[in-house]
Amino acid sequence: MRLTALTAFEDNYIWALVDDEGNAVIVDPGDAAPVLAASDLGLWPAGVLLTHHHPDHCGGVAALRERWPTLPVFAPDDPRIPHATERVGEGSRFQLNSWDFSVLAVPGHTLSHIAFHGAAGHLFCGDTLFSMGCGRLFEGTPAQMLGSLERLAALPGDTAVCCGHEYTLANAAFARAVDPANDALRRRTEEAQAMRNAGRPTLPSTLATELATNPFLRVDAPAIHAAVATRLDREPADRVETFAELRRWKDGFRA
Repeated sequence: MRLTALTAFEDNYIWALVDDEGNAVIVDPGDAAPVLAASDLGLWPAGVLLTHHHPDHCGGVAALRERWPTLPVFAPDDPRIPHATERVGEGSRFQLNSWDFSVLAVPGHTLSHIAFHGAAGHLFCGDTLFSMGCGRLFEGTPAQMLGSLERLAALPGDTAVCCGHEYTLANAAFARAVDPANDALRRRTEEAQAMRNAGRPTLPSTLATELATNPFLRVDAPAIHAAVATRLDREPADRVETFAELRRWKDGFRA
């Protein structure tokens, strides 16, 4: 089994989990072209997983279904995703070829956002959890997003975090502004910079790494609490306000 990140658009990753025969689970194909190109080299799509309705994550499905009409597509129960063959949500479990997946509802970035966990410890989390960051709140509330992140944070530490975008270095700049004394964050930033300099993806990360470096998973850490209190010029009312202010801070942050 191998995990491949197919690049799309400016910074999207279409994840392909491929078995020894070339059968692949394709995650969030916003563009069909990278998948079609990979198929010319021996990759055979066995199924598609969609985390949410944004076009850069599901826009290529129609073309893939045109090429492979029986291709199963697992997606949230959301009418904004028209090409699903299987609707899945919180607590759903299914098998795709030799891989077992479970589904977690993770609202925040969008209300119907889901994540897929399984297949030898991989987490396909779309735009909910990023390396050293999290998604913008386009539809959900801070409380919803914090709850979603905490659900993901409860998974095993060796879980491979397969995010939808290559945002690691931009997120690292913000994380270091919030948490400058974090040695794990400094090391991860240096590692990520070396990966990008070598033309390699910084992903997948691991959940253990994110718990040590991602400020959005560390709202209870004294350093994060203090940074937000300084920014508010008062103590945050609770941990949801800590998270909400951290997300607002990131929304306007420029390195």
